[in-house]
Amino acid sequence: ITRHRAYGAHVLARSSISTPIGTLNLISNDQILIASGFTDFNDLHALLDVDEQDMDFKKASKVPAITDLIKDYFDGDLRAIDGISVRQPGESFSQAAWKAMRKISPGRTLSYAELAKRSGSADAVRAAGSACARNLVAVVVPCHRVVRTGGALGNYAYGLEAKEWLLRHEGALK
Repeated sequence: ITRHRAYGAHVLARSSISTPIGTLNLISNDQILIASGFTDFNDLHALLDVDEQDMDFKKASKVPAITDLIKDYFDGDLRAIDGISVRQPGESFSQAAWKAMRKISPGRTLSYAELAKRSGSADAVRAAGSACARNLVAVVVPCHRVVRTGGALGNYAYGLEAKEWLLRHEGALK
């Protein structure tokens, strides 16, 4: 278990950021973002790694580097989130898919089929979709940049309006 230097041993920091598409809740372990989403903390907490579920929370007005970089992203510095370290539980294919998602440049999209290929198994299109659905670090691990073959938006855990807003913000949609 990583110890949280700023808040004491075995404590996770949680904070919120107001964005144009709603409140983005964040959970971090030290300077590593382990969950973010447009949902309440209990929903995010339930999906954490078992060891981290047992840790206490400290409410923080911000988690210095993480909060600032996410604000910068929403203010137009689309590459700012690239500087955030992340970690989330998942099988090897999901880990590969999340890593591949982080390589999709802002303003670009990738099909689920191409994500499957870049994640090591061209036949695993459904698994690529599942990795998007299970992504615990919304926006920073940009599953919103993954679309259906042909360009249809597909799904997004926080609603298609949020996905469309993010893609417009990044210049992937006109």
